[in-house]
Amino acid sequence: MSTLRDLVEEHTTLGPADIDHLHRLAGDWQLLSDLSFADLVLWVPVEGTDPPARPRGFVCVAQVRPTTAATAYQDDQVGRLGRGPEVAHLAVALTQGRIWREGDPVWYGDTPARHEAIPVRRRTTAGEPGRVIAVASRDTNLTTARTPSHLELNYLTTADDLAQMVADGTFPPPIHAGETTSAPRVGDGLVRLDAGGKVTYASPNAQSAFRRLGLTAHLVGEDLAGLISRLAENPLEGSEAAARVLAALRGGSPPRREIEVRGATVLTRALPLIPAGVPIGALVLVRDMTEVRRRDRALVTKDATIREIHHRVKNNLQTVAALLRLQARRVDPPEAKAALEESVRRVASIALVHETLAMTSDEAVELDGVVDRVATAAAEVAVPEAKVTMHRRGTFGTLPAELATPLVMILNELLLNAVEHGFADGGSGEVTIEVRRHRRKLHVTVADTGHGLPPGFDDDPGQRLGLQIVRTLATGELRGSIDLRPGAAGGTEAVLAIPLARPADPPPQR
Repeated sequence: MSTLRDLVEEHTTLGPADIDHLHRLAGDWQLLSDLSFADLVLWVPVEGTDPPARPRGFVCVAQVRPTTAATAYQDDQVGRLGRGPEVAHLAVALTQGRIWREGDPVWYGDTPARHEAIPVRRRTTAGEPGRVIAVASRDTNLTTARTPSHLELNYLTTADDLAQMVADGTFPPPIHAGETTSAPRVGDGLVRLDAGGKVTYASPNAQSAFRRLGLTAHLVGEDLAGLISRLAENPLEGSEAAARVLAALRGGSPPRREIEVRGATVLTRALPLIPAGVPIGALVLVRDMTEVRRRDRALVTKDATIREIHHRVKNNLQTVAALLRLQARRVDPPEAKAALEESVRRVASIALVHETLAMTSDEAVELDGVVDRVATAAAEVAVPEAKVTMHRRGTFGTLPAELATPLVMILNELLLNAVEHGFADGGSGEVTIEVRRHRRKLHVTVADTGHGLPPGFDDDPGQRLGLQIVRTLATGELRGSIDLRPGAAGGTEAVLAIPLARPADPPPQR
């Protein structure tokens, strides 16, 4: 399905600023749809920025359904081209620049609907009313029509004010940095203010939200800015939240603000109501965020605990490595010293993974940096006469911790074997780590330009501890495969293939 930008660029000659305005409208018009109890369908004339007096057609570029009422359209309208009498009301709104409300109900299959057409105007950079660039059709399903309640009357009145602001070019408001959603929504809680800042209507959910903040009286008749200042525990936060309500009354569109009182949190969003350029008050949407913030704090605490655990595990492993290193200095048999030094390197490779996890907020590891450090450490164990260069081709990306830890241990063993056995007699060469992803598998090849496998080499782990570790981790922990073979141009290649998505454990046998 084509996006709004694709459809507009295909059928019109609207510029980037016009398209951005349409994107902002489509990002914030759920509010207008819910208040109207109606579908909103955004149409652009196919002729472009300068349509003739009688445009020949319109194409639908966006659609939103109300969450407060039944939709008028069961089918998606985006991409549909309308021509002739069915879009005559759109042509009137486009050419005359006014909201069209005339006409009888129309039928979409078995659904009767009432048509309205709202011209979408984008104001110039100087703030002057600009030209009409599109038309928003407001279509109401009439199958559930009944006498509206007090809440519905206030919703509809506010919707008409916002619709006029769309036609004036003063809605939607500008996007503030960090605000990626239109929350809070109409159903979360709505407060309507008059020009003096007094509450003229508060929905039941809005009343409940302010009850959480400690308000015992009814909201209607209260000066909302003064009320917020009194309720807030922190005078500075209260004055900032109140200032945003006052800014909306003056015609501004301030960013959202959270109010915290005695463990309760309420998110507020204030919008000016200035239909036809006349300030008549403000609309304040509120949402009780207490439970959401409690969960957020619990997650933050959990993440901090997990990071602290990884940090302590890393410290403990480094302590173990230090103790083994001290022990290696005190033993005389070369075999025992070499075994202890290998253990130090294995423990240090695991500590690197936990060090990385201690600095992230999730159980995932950016493996490239860890592998590069392991490779550097492995190159340092080469005999003094050897000059071994490490290379990495490709990227490991981010892997979950349960894959990262055994994979790093395998690479540590393979790199150490390549350096110690491939260049045991000195000389120069290189070890290459090549990694690629293919069909949800990670393929890693460790190739060296050393002496190659000894004659009669048997890849059975047998007495080789390092190879036994590699085999066990590759086939057991990672459920993959490992293959050792002579390189095409000499040296040795170790080819590792592991699945990136772990299969489900088989069901237990009866």
